[in-house]
Amino acid sequence: MAEKVLPVARSVRCFDHGETELFFLHQRLAAKGNLAPQLGDIRDLDRLRMAMSGVDIVFHAAALKHVGLGEYNPFEVVQTNLHGVNNVIRAALDMDVARVIFTSSDKAVNPTNVMGASKMMGERLVVAANEIRGPRRTRFAAVRFGNVVGSRGSVVPIFASQLLRGEPLTLTDEQMTRYVMTIDEAAGLVLEAGARMLGGELFVTKMRALAVTDLASAMSEVLSRPPVDIVKMGLRPGEKLYEELLSAEEVPRTLDLERLLVVVPAEENSAASAELRKHYSEGARVTKEWNSSLDVRMTRAEIAAYLREHRILEKYLRPGGVIPDRDAMAE
Repeated sequence: MAEKVLPVARSVRCFDHGETELFFLHQRLAAKGNLAPQLGDIRDLDRLRMAMSGVDIVFHAAALKHVGLGEYNPFEVVQTNLHGVNNVIRAALDMDVARVIFTSSDKAVNPTNVMGASKMMGERLVVAANEIRGPRRTRFAAVRFGNVVGSRGSVVPIFASQLLRGEPLTLTDEQMTRYVMTIDEAAGLVLEAGARMLGGELFVTKMRALAVTDLASAMSEVLSRPPVDIVKMGLRPGEKLYEELLSAEEVPRTLDLERLLVVVPAEENSAASAELRKHYSEGARVTKEWNSSLDVRMTRAEIAAYLREHRILEKYLRPGGVIPDRDAMAE
């Protein structure tokens, strides 16, 4: 995200509690623009206020995202994913930030786990913040991601590790399906939302669906590894067999744009709803049920082509390429 914003921004502040990651990000991007690495935690409201002083746009992506860890540590998820979002909202209002874009997850739709429930509430907090901002210029919107292929903690590094080591692939269930997007697509969604937003809307990228078993087979092909055994682990607490991009309640108030779906607030809860419907008047009514188990899914050949086109596995294919840590956590 910072890499895409640096060329067009006067300055970019990267706010993170991970010292090492922040250090390496600064080392990698400092020559590309005015980048200010700022250590802090979104649980600290005063520190957030300092970080947002003089800022025009905030992209809020900090979260505890791992489903299994969230089930075991729900109180920590509340502190970061709920109190943290509330702190971002309060700091942005206090410091007169122009726009705030919150990143959510498809797990917020009909949630069955702590992480998904926290993201659902985060969306509600952001929409409500847009209603109570009063005369302030600050506007709030949200984006809803699918599974970001190849990101840290996703299934791709785990499968890559197991394939390159010749180990059996660990799969929770053969019927599992997911919506997927690349890191570039995720960043593009956030930036497009930041540019288009009026305030109060939720943007969702139209994504491709796949079966996780087909992803495993496609990765085996791209990495030139022979087929391997699959060990079924069973669903973890809170895990779903499929994902949804929209809830049944949201469908009547969702507009279908060329690349995005836009969910506008319910009219009875939002003074901005009518203005948003007028602003996105080119959008058609949604008729499709966005459910990864019912959607048309990519074939194994299409998944392999997708992995190659977006260079998802490139770092594992280079001579001397890395073998991911076998203990990396799945999303």
